[in-house]
Amino acid sequence: MRKGYITAIIFIALITFSSFHFINNTPQQRKNVIQTVKTPEYRAIAGNIKTGETLFDIFKKYKLKVHELFQMREASANVHRLRDLYPGQPYKIILDDSNRINSFSYWINDDTILNIMNTPEGFCAEKTVVQYEKKIEYIGGAINDNLVSSIENKNGGLLLAIQLSDIFAWDIDFTTDIRNNDVYKIAVECLYLDGKFKKYGNIVAAEFINNGQTFQAYRYEVNGKSDYYNEEGKSLKKAFLKAPLNFRRISSFFSKGRKHPILKICRPHYGLDYAAPPGTPVSVSGEGKVVFSGYKGQYGKLVVVKHRKGYNTYYGHLSKIAKGIKTGRNIEQGQLIGYVGSTGLATGPHLHYEMRINNKPLNPLSIKIPRGKSLPEKMMADFIRIRNEADTQFASTKFENITLAKSYTPDH
Repeated sequence: MRKGYITAIIFIALITFSSFHFINNTPQQRKNVIQTVKTPEYRAIAGNIKTGETLFDIFKKYKLKVHELFQMREASANVHRLRDLYPGQPYKIILDDSNRINSFSYWINDDTILNIMNTPEGFCAEKTVVQYEKKIEYIGGAINDNLVSSIENKNGGLLLAIQLSDIFAWDIDFTTDIRNNDVYKIAVECLYLDGKFKKYGNIVAAEFINNGQTFQAYRYEVNGKSDYYNEEGKSLKKAFLKAPLNFRRISSFFSKGRKHPILKICRPHYGLDYAAPPGTPVSVSGEGKVVFSGYKGQYGKLVVVKHRKGYNTYYGHLSKIAKGIKTGRNIEQGQLIGYVGSTGLATGPHLHYEMRINNKPLNPLSIKIPRGKSLPEKMMADFIRIRNEADTQFASTKFENITLAKSYTPDH
């Protein structure tokens, strides 16, 4: 019995010593006792979609597992179809050390990213909104020849010019009305990502001095919908736009006796001819219903829209009528209805635009259209505050021709 007691003491001592020895081992010594957990290593494949390239092509190029592509397609089917990838858009694929997909991201547009993640339950997809840093910046200058060349076609300047022309489209025809040395001032959202300018957002306030007359616009939200109002809080919208397309010239004016360029006879020209490149989009000048859509004699491809109070507008010589623009369809002001062409009796590509009331021809340049609705009285105090802030900033900012953001880079 004594011998068994001594054996037990020796056994306990050995265990104690072994434990003490293990605790005091260095990490290098301990790694032989405990196997460390290996952290996966990841690598990225990034690029921009090429013309005609599909995600299947990318998988073949980098020898990725095609069955994972099928799983990704299924996960993304109700979020964004993976066949809808467009040239120039960035993508990124993250792979683990077994060459399996960890994640896939694709910029659907400037504002939305498609993310597909590989989770323990399988692939899942979602759209995320790009979180830009928003700054209000002030841009201004004088007109030299035309609005586009004055703002310059760089750093998003073209889209900024189109946005400005759309705001004042009910008051200013940016082909026939503007003059050299007219002045524009713009307060616009500038959107930054990782400290770099990416694009322009909404214009929040604008001022345009046209031939000595000042036009002002302020963006204001009513019941969740933003619109532009003048300095008195009246909507800039009218029943008709001043012109049905942007940045073109009038090649033939409304006349009761014009020599026809093809027929060589004098006859009335009850409309305006807007010369523009073939394919230039044409928008309906006012809300209404399509009462004719098709081919009609000398008009060529023609769309006729009936509006309230007996007004009709005509859009002739179109190269193509927009999809869905059919007789009986209701359409909204500014909606695309066709493209400039030279069908029918035409010497070259242009839009023939007519306006009639109770079938009597009108000169679109001479009619006076009343202003839209005013802001509710209860909102005027807040609107005036916003208006005054913008006016103060315009008055205190020194504009030097044009000052577009210089840090723009097209990469994401």
